[in-house]
Amino acid sequence: MADQQEFFDHINNGYTTKGDAITLGAAMLDGKTVTNALVKIPLKTMNRHGLIAGATGTGKTKTLQILAENLSDQGVPVLLMDMKGDLSGIAQPSPGHEKIDERHEKIGIPFDAKKFPVEILTLSKQNGVRLRATVSEFGPVLISRILDVTDTQAGIIAVLFKYCDDNKLPLLDLKDFKKILQYATGEGKAEIASEYGRISAASTGSILRKIVELEQQGADLFFGEKSFDTDDLLRTDREGKGYINIVRLTDIQDRPKLFSTFMLCLLAEIYSTFPEQGDSGRPELVIFIDEAHLIFKEASDALLDQIESIVKLIRSKGVGLYFVTQNPTDVPDGVLSQLGLKIQHALRAFTAKDRKAIKLTAENYPISEYYDTDQILTALGTGEALVSALNEKGIPTPLAATMLRAPMSRMDVLTDEELKELVDNSKLVKEYNKEIDRESAYELLNKKIEVANKEEAKEKAQKEKEAARSKSTRRSSSRRSSSKGSFVKLITSPTVIRSVLGILSKMIK
Repeated sequence: MADQQEFFDHINNGYTTKGDAITLGAAMLDGKTVTNALVKIPLKTMNRHGLIAGATGTGKTKTLQILAENLSDQGVPVLLMDMKGDLSGIAQPSPGHEKIDERHEKIGIPFDAKKFPVEILTLSKQNGVRLRATVSEFGPVLISRILDVTDTQAGIIAVLFKYCDDNKLPLLDLKDFKKILQYATGEGKAEIASEYGRISAASTGSILRKIVELEQQGADLFFGEKSFDTDDLLRTDREGKGYINIVRLTDIQDRPKLFSTFMLCLLAEIYSTFPEQGDSGRPELVIFIDEAHLIFKEASDALLDQIESIVKLIRSKGVGLYFVTQNPTDVPDGVLSQLGLKIQHALRAFTAKDRKAIKLTAENYPISEYYDTDQILTALGTGEALVSALNEKGIPTPLAATMLRAPMSRMDVLTDEELKELVDNSKLVKEYNKEIDRESAYELLNKKIEVANKEEAKEKAQKEKEAARSKSTRRSSSRRSSSKGSFVKLITSPTVIRSVLGILSKMIK
């Protein structure tokens, strides 16, 4: 048995913070909670990214909820990816429970039920603020990586984007993109080839098939106007609480391509538009990605490289990324190595493969004289987790098996009436849910083709008219030539000549 006072000092010294911090709970020793041995995460390190992992039913979603609430309470806006649809209850206070009071008494902090400002966002036709982006905003490089095209096909996409820019043809939605691909090897083939080089119909056909695949996962709802302004994720309410923006993704769980497309677009947009923050002392925005394995499940190597690059760079914009998944191995090593906070709930060891995964997971955590990490990973209860974080100087904190505090808001979904009221009162819904389909590449190219067809028909009619006139002239000329020939033939015939000569000889006599 370890000395409890020594352990208490070990935890409090390791998690001491001078600035603002989030209290996750109290450390545990030998399966018991050590009251007031508080595990705190400095607010300034929340842009160093993190991981929340654990088997189904161990409390990952509630841990996400705890972090989101405490960030909001300190004025930091949050973006949550809600795959299971069980996070909307953050908009209502917890009804409380005697077990919650018991838990907080063990931890050593009071329980305070609260509700938080919530904005419901959606990628589909569910209730909420519609999230959209235009094809042009993605740009040729990102579009090529999402579609996982060859270098040759990526070059064609870049050329067509340039052609559209040069000819003021807005690429807003997927029908615009499909139209320019068809135009490049159809009616506009000669025009584009003369200025930008020949484009292969086989290559554009392959790109079109990949766009159709993306459409089948619902991407046609995502591409278009009005584009969502990422600055609207940074709002606070009148009390100074950061908005918790919840993206409802319950209807796209089986469409990982759309999810990864959305996430990559969002991260790229945030990185390109947010100003550099440096070491500002607090994050500008924290993003939690539930069921994070869906981002990486069908991602190409090029797409993974892009995600890894953004994860490395976006921290300087004051943005923290937190991946929530069942096993740390769901996240690529290149991304995992960038994560400062790791909250590991219990893992299950039912098979030899599970035991190997647990051993590998244990190696991701600091060595502790108080814990046998391999064993404790399978012994943690619901609402308990191993925590490894960074202190204010960026140094890893001691490993702590932690009894986590309870969420301050409701641990359940909103009713249909509550959700409707929340959406109806949203200012962003009124701004972003209007259907806009302005004139873009699709319409402009169709007009161009229509004008070209009319010109072609006009030229064809003119040629036919000229051909008919020429034919008529030839016939008339032929008739005149024929009449003249007949008369000449007549007056020069032997019979006529003999008759004329006979008449003349008689007159002479």
